[in-house]
Amino acid sequence: MTVPRVLHLADEGEAADLAAFLGRLLHYDRGAAVRLQAAGTALAVFGRPPSFEVLTIRAVRLEKPYEDGLDRTLDVTVSAGEFLESVDETAATAVVPGAVTGPPWAGVLPPRGGWRAEPGLPAPDALRTMVAAAVAEFRSRTQELAPELRTRAELDRIGREIWSRTVADTGLPVRAVHAAQSLGFLRPGGEGGLGLFSSGTWLRLRTPYGSVAVRTAGLGTLGFSVR
Repeated sequence: MTVPRVLHLADEGEAADLAAFLGRLLHYDRGAAVRLQAAGTALAVFGRPPSFEVLTIRAVRLEKPYEDGLDRTLDVTVSAGEFLESVDETAATAVVPGAVTGPPWAGVLPPRGGWRAEPGLPAPDALRTMVAAAVAEFRSRTQELAPELRTRAELDRIGREIWSRTVADTGLPVRAVHAAQSLGFLRPGGEGGLGLFSSGTWLRLRTPYGSVAVRTAGLGTLGFSVR
């Protein structure tokens, strides 16, 4: 009989935030998978909501260093739905579900080190205003289409045009900021911890509540980490 691997989260608030993050991922993809990496008292939960084409990372504090027999680290891809069901907010625990065959993105993660700060990121209020304006533009332009022209292909084309625009001169696509807001990362109270970083071909928007990473080049380009 397999003994369940139990994660002891730092407190009830940490458990609630983890559950909220998983719930938002499942809102965009009911069959979502997440990759879990734990070492010491830190757990990283990676996800990829398909609507945004970015990688999201939620850092979770553990109450005590991870251990499972002789194993001191965890690295596994699991069902986001099963993981959410295992979260006990009152007890501040979560059970690691059985591994699943991971989607392609789970094998290509941002590098762990080598990040450098990038200038030019607007203030949080300006970022939220930017997202609101982009959403309003998308709605306005699609509503103006004649019924016979309101096809999925045309809606996708308009969406790609709007969300692929970059934030100021940073190179960060607006869709990354939209993802941060939609996943609950870009909320009031975290202004002091907001920053933009780069490593190789990756850009990472970091907030106190989580990060959004996006590659600026394809799979065949150096600068990514396969783990």
